[in-house]
Amino acid sequence: MHILVSLLTDGLSGGEEREPAAAMASSSTDELPATETPEAECPIYEEMICLDKSEQNQRLAMEELIKTEASYVHTIELCVSDIRVHLQQKQLPIDLEGLFSNIDDVLHVSKRFLKGLEATASQEPEQQLLRISALFHEFKEEMESIYKVYCASYEQALLLVESYKKNPRLQQEILETLNAMVPHTGASDLSFFLVMPVQRVTKYPLLVQKILENTSANDNAYSALQSAASAMLEINANINEYKRRKEVATKYNKAEQLTLRERLGRLNKHSIAKKTTRLSRLFMHEAGIVPKTEDKEFDHLEETFQSLASGVTELKENIASYLNNLQVFLLSKPHECELEIEDGAAQQYRHLAGTFHRTIFPEFRRRLDQLVYQPLCSLSDTLKGPQQLIRKRLDKLLDYEEIQEKKSEMGSVTYDEEAAMNTYLAINTLLVSELPTFNHVAMQWLGQILRSLVALQRDLAKQVLQEAEKELAQLPHGHVPLPTFWKMVKDTLSQSGAQLHSFCQKFETVMPSPVVQPLSPAEERRVLSLVNKHGPDKLYQVTSNISGSKDLDLTLQRGQIVALLHGMDTKGNTNRWLVDAGGHRGYVLAGKLQPYHLVQSEKPRMQTLAPDTGAERRRHSYTLPEMPSPQVHITPPTFQVVAGYAFTARSPQEVSLQAGQPLTVLEPHDKKGSHEWSLVEVNGQRGYVPSSYLMMVPIQEPVGWNLPVWSLPTQET
Repeated sequence: MHILVSLLTDGLSGGEEREPAAAMASSSTDELPATETPEAECPIYEEMICLDKSEQNQRLAMEELIKTEASYVHTIELCVSDIRVHLQQKQLPIDLEGLFSNIDDVLHVSKRFLKGLEATASQEPEQQLLRISALFHEFKEEMESIYKVYCASYEQALLLVESYKKNPRLQQEILETLNAMVPHTGASDLSFFLVMPVQRVTKYPLLVQKILENTSANDNAYSALQSAASAMLEINANINEYKRRKEVATKYNKAEQLTLRERLGRLNKHSIAKKTTRLSRLFMHEAGIVPKTEDKEFDHLEETFQSLASGVTELKENIASYLNNLQVFLLSKPHECELEIEDGAAQQYRHLAGTFHRTIFPEFRRRLDQLVYQPLCSLSDTLKGPQQLIRKRLDKLLDYEEIQEKKSEMGSVTYDEEAAMNTYLAINTLLVSELPTFNHVAMQWLGQILRSLVALQRDLAKQVLQEAEKELAQLPHGHVPLPTFWKMVKDTLSQSGAQLHSFCQKFETVMPSPVVQPLSPAEERRVLSLVNKHGPDKLYQVTSNISGSKDLDLTLQRGQIVALLHGMDTKGNTNRWLVDAGGHRGYVLAGKLQPYHLVQSEKPRMQTLAPDTGAERRRHSYTLPEMPSPQVHITPPTFQVVAGYAFTARSPQEVSLQAGQPLTVLEPHDKKGSHEWSLVEVNGQRGYVPSSYLMMVPIQEPVGWNLPVWSLPTQET
């Protein structure tokens, strides 16, 4: 896992240094291997014959640093300019970015570093040593930032190489590229080149250490070389620490979509104990029993991140709704309707609407999806990893606090507990170091999306105005002054409004009659029983057959009438009502019931029910059974027609009533002969009222008087 550590340890253990491009060392390059003896380069050593052994080795070590750097840069250039470009031209299904990572940045830094090293070749030995030490310090931060990214993604690149080996066609294409571009290397796969930056960054401490070993402690450059060697060792340590943090982040930032069964399958004694400890720790935080670990820097970064994530989520939902509304808008095509209007303006409207629906709005929706919605989805997906990691940090923080408390009490912790503490520190350090950059880049990304949205809206408005101006110029009133045009529009609307009002008045004179459904005598007796028990306002009729599937559910037929007892079941479910079916009581679905009102029948002792299907639900009266015929010696009571319920007139043809108000029935039907409406006179005003709102009440008159008796209008059944 820690490849940098292993390579660095092998080099410091005193073993022979192995050049990563060993095959290239035998090719046309003039790189000097570390194992060559001074006798291999006779001209060089003839010039250095007067120098002692230490100075000779020092000079050779500096030459090795420069020459191996030149060979390394040359190989990376081949990888970038030849191999990658050739694979790109083949357009193979290969993840080039995942393979080569930030190798362009590596090459750029290495070129500049090589240029500085080569510039020291003409200097005196002491000055050259000082300059080489200074170069390592100058490039320290840049090398660390570049190489840690490459090394962190190196293992993923190797996985890609192995996956391509399993595809014979891809492997053959890669081999052809290597043989064509770099035949002298004898490389069999891309890993030969991909490993070179990883090996090179681990060799810098070894090369500097080799120069240091051949430098006298009294030399002025000795301390500078020591500092340079320490800087290179620090770079490698930081790279390994960064890799470790990335591995932890990769492990925890994956939001797994697990089913309940899978989650339960992961439960064990250890996980339950750990979650219980975290929960109790969290409760103690909230209760103030133990203090929370405060990290103001992280809290500020998290607040910024959460605000950004919330804004992205809300904007994504709004854009999705916008796109759906546009799609619905495009489904309606009024311009394709054949209007029986020969007016030129109507035809121009059809042409303008057709242009909008065929070109402008579909293109706008396509660009909105491509330039705004899809980037928003990508940004939202990118935010999921840090969100998961922030949630995991809280869990690990609770573990960390618990272990710290135990450590302070007992003085030591187990290996697993120490690993848990290190995991929290790794996650926290990674978030604190990476969130500022992430927030900044995500904010720039969101800003670019918003700018694209504004630009698209501006383009849409511009296109719509251009098309509208073209059509407007062809209208007969296109060149009329604006005040005159608005006056014309106002007059036209007023005229149309008057016509519409006149039409409405005529239309309201025709009153729709509700459908009256007769009942059988047995059903009528059952309904009368329900009315006597629960009142007429509680009556409902079943709209479709109901088959009871649960305990206490009723099985009812379509058209059956029931009385409502309670508008919910015992669990508070308002979709199941408790009803009385005239003997049996139970629950039915509320959606299969509709209100009913009572309508008078032609027979005095019969009543009929009708569904309340109008928009305005009316309450209707019913007549009580008539008393038995009076004996001859008893004076029969007289009756008077009164309003059983209040009624508000809705048109000039109707008249308002108050409950209990006496009135005179002029005609027991309307102009169409329907007995549902009666023409009455009340307080000197005439108009129509519902016949079912009328009722007769007895009036005891003095003996000897005989007033005419009004009978209720008969109704059709």
